[in-house]
Amino acid sequence: MLLIVAHVPSDNTQRLRDAVEAGAVSAEADCVKVVVKTPFEANADDVLAAKALVLGTTENLGYMSGALKDFFDRVYYPCLDDTRGLPYALYIRAKLDGTGTRRAVESIASGLGWRAVQEPMICHGEWREDFVDDCHALGMALAAGLDGGIF
Repeated sequence: MLLIVAHVPSDNTQRLRDAVEAGAVSAEADCVKVVVKTPFEANADDVLAAKALVLGTTENLGYMSGALKDFFDRVYYPCLDDTRGLPYALYIRAKLDGTGTRRAVESIASGLGWRAVQEPMICHGEWREDFVDDCHALGMALAAGLDGGIF
């Protein structure tokens, strides 16, 4: 299962999450079930069942969204021993440069022993339509990689 956990406080962030999902589904990865949840809906059982994970967050005051932090707070200890090596990817919708957000998420993911399968995608600055295309490609790459046994 590919689990997509993304905070969607606006129409544009909803479009980004939808694009990740559409990309994952378009990969036609027969062995990959795609599950999409908000950080408030996702729980430790979802993470424990996942074979890979896509995290999506906004940059809030140079940090991840409170919603994603809440998710990490709830799943950290229940998943600590059983999800080491879990492949994950991150995308950030940032008005600034996203570095604080990236650092915060990577710090927690590293503590969990998760393995980033690509550099975080930071959609920064004013809104651009190519952010949607990039998120679509991200979802497709994760599903195809999972299906192909790359991760």
